[in-house]
Amino acid sequence: MKRALRTVVAAGTVAALVAGCSLSGNTGNDPQAPTTVTLVTHDSWLAPQEVLDAFERQSGIKISVLKQGDAGALTNKLVLTKANPIGDVAYGVDSTFASRALTEGVFEQYTSPEADRGPQRYSVDPEHRLSAVDLGDVCVNVDSRYFVDKGIPEPKSFADLADAKYKDLMVAESPATSSPGLAFLLGTVAQFGEQGWQAYWTQLKANGLKTVSGWEEAYTKEFSGSSGKGPRPIVVSYASSPAAEIGDDGKPRTKALLDTCYRQVEYAGVLAGGKQVEKARKVVDFLLSQQFQVTVASNMYVYPARQGVELPQGWAQAAPLPQQPKTLEPAKIQAGREQWIAQWRTLLEG
Repeated sequence: MKRALRTVVAAGTVAALVAGCSLSGNTGNDPQAPTTVTLVTHDSWLAPQEVLDAFERQSGIKISVLKQGDAGALTNKLVLTKANPIGDVAYGVDSTFASRALTEGVFEQYTSPEADRGPQRYSVDPEHRLSAVDLGDVCVNVDSRYFVDKGIPEPKSFADLADAKYKDLMVAESPATSSPGLAFLLGTVAQFGEQGWQAYWTQLKANGLKTVSGWEEAYTKEFSGSSGKGPRPIVVSYASSPAAEIGDDGKPRTKALLDTCYRQVEYAGVLAGGKQVEKARKVVDFLLSQQFQVTVASNMYVYPARQGVELPQGWAQAAPLPQQPKTLEPAKIQAGREQWIAQWRTLLEG
């Protein structure tokens, strides 16, 4: 998953995390001979090295990170290598692809003792092969300043985006090549139904929608509200993106349209057939722990799945977590995903 990132974590916060790093169920090993556990993840993985080092000292486990593109590319790689896994544990398979990974038997059963602190709310598997780590809801974002300057009201809903007053103003990612693009497509299926979503996309196309291959191009090059200052003031991005666009006055320059959001949850799981199963379980525990969860918002611009984790200052105003996002059942996604993508390509690229 690509998303707007701020890589600076307050030194005091990191110091507190390191000082308090104590994980349930972990036993110390010889710190001079740590066991290496390979974590397969997406390109947006980012965690404070101090916190990873503290986990290594406490548990005797050194996490080796292996990045594999976005959530779709990551899932595809895990499926293709399931007979000979390229790692021990994986993080970043999201709710748009979880059904595929589960159907293919990529993960083995494991219920973390940390799961009852909140992650179980987002469970998608009765066998508990995946544990929710964070939420990265996908929403339409707008450049508020653009609409003030033009004297045009901001769009608020899916229907508004097809209105002629917003012609040639929106950019979205392709669901065939982008995780947020797929999430937005699924959101329209949830909103308009399997019989209505194609008509809606036909309206968007007629209203000048531009589609690009990925989030980075859409947000940093096409979107006027980002540092790239592109030409279009409406973009498909994340609910948390406005937190990266705080002005000198302390207020966000952009806004997520919360009525357009699709719930996207990122999961971690122990890879079936991995070489370090017991240690991989400890890594899942770590990813769900307070010590790691408190870092995810500042580092990866996602919302922690664990309850009671404080968000960075300003998020309550700039990036509130959507309360009623669109969702689809995993089985429905698995049954329809490839067909919907093919139909979308016919509509938008044909």
